[in-house]
Amino acid sequence: MASKNYTDVTIAGKIYTLGGYEDEEYLQRIASYINSKVKDLRQTQGFLRQSADYQVVMLELNLADDFFKMQQKAAALEAKVELLEKEAYDLKHELVAAQIKYEKNNG
Repeated sequence: MASKNYTDVTIAGKIYTLGGYEDEEYLQRIASYINSKVKDLRQTQGFLRQSADYQVVMLELNLADDFFKMQQKAAALEAKVELLEKEAYDLKHELVAAQIKYEKNNG
C-alpha cells in the first residue's frame, strides 16, 4: 500500500498541512489552483466587503462550477472517443471486406 504524503501549502496567506497519497507536487498544484480562485474572487468588486461565510460559499460555488464544466467536457470527449472508435472499427471492417473481395476476384 502506498504511503501517505504530507506537505505544507499556503492557501489565502495561511499555511496548511495537506496529506494524501498523491505526490507533493500534485498537492502543491491543488493549493495553487485554490489560490488562483481566491485571487480572482478578491479582485471582484465588493467581494472583500462580504462576510467570511459568503466568501467561502462563493469560492465553493466557483470550484463546483469548474468541476461540473470539466465533467461536461470529459463526457463530450468520451463520447467523441467512442464515436471515433466506432468509425475505426467500421473502417477496419470495410477494409477486411474489400481485401476479401479483391482476393476473391484476383486470386
